[in-house]
Amino acid sequence: MLDAIQKAELELEVRGCLDAVTDPELDEPITDMGFIEHIEVTDERKVRVEFRLPTYWCSPNFAFLMAFGIRQEVSALPWVTAADVQLHDHCFGDEVNAGVNSGRAYHDIFAEHCDGARLDDVVEKFLAKAYDRRQETVLLGLQALGHTPREIVSMPLATLIGIDFDGEEEKRQKPRYLELLEVRGLAHDDDDPAFPTWEGQPIEAAELSEHLARLRSTRINMEFNGALCRGLAKTRYKEVEIGPDGPTLIDFIAGRVPPRKEAAARG
Repeated sequence: MLDAIQKAELELEVRGCLDAVTDPELDEPITDMGFIEHIEVTDERKVRVEFRLPTYWCSPNFAFLMAFGIRQEVSALPWVTAADVQLHDHCFGDEVNAGVNSGRAYHDIFAEHCDGARLDDVVEKFLAKAYDRRQETVLLGLQALGHTPREIVSMPLATLIGIDFDGEEEKRQKPRYLELLEVRGLAHDDDDPAFPTWEGQPIEAAELSEHLARLRSTRINMEFNGALCRGLAKTRYKEVEIGPDGPTLIDFIAGRVPPRKEAAARG
């Protein structure tokens, strides 16, 4: 039997591993986005994770990718005996929940419910955007430190690893950028160029400004979508003080009762 402290520690470990799961369109951890609603660890070390998205109509592609990511990260914890992932308040929630918990191959489930799309192709598309966003932050950080375009485009991986940035965003994105370099297989050895394109091509010093302009466009689009998602989530799931006798008619009319509280109030 697990006591309350042990369960709390394991639940914190689960939440920590979910930092690795990102909203595929925004490249932000679902934990930071506030998507995780509940984590539960049983005495048998089974884990249940409940999550929700900003709107009822969020893309099923995104919902499946995040659900798969949650299950993968939780199942990788050595002490977990079973993982159950539940998406709430979503138009495709039943299909996502049935698929992700079925034990079937993720690729088959994704193709079945997402118009035949290949999971690898969708993941590739969003990893490319994430790479561009992370690379831009690191490149701008190097410019701020006084590095010239020629120094930047010729910089070896070992040199980048050894650079300490001052800005918080650069500090946050540098290890994330290095992680994608490794995942993509773009840089392995200390002497490998630190800044290839996602396709593995070198960047010429004379083209750095144009390259940064393209990265900036990707980042602005992602930041806009991120701000929109946070705003929608805050509006949809705003937390309110409900009196001891439950919500009043005015609370419902004013939209002060989130969907799950509303359902509980009716039941």
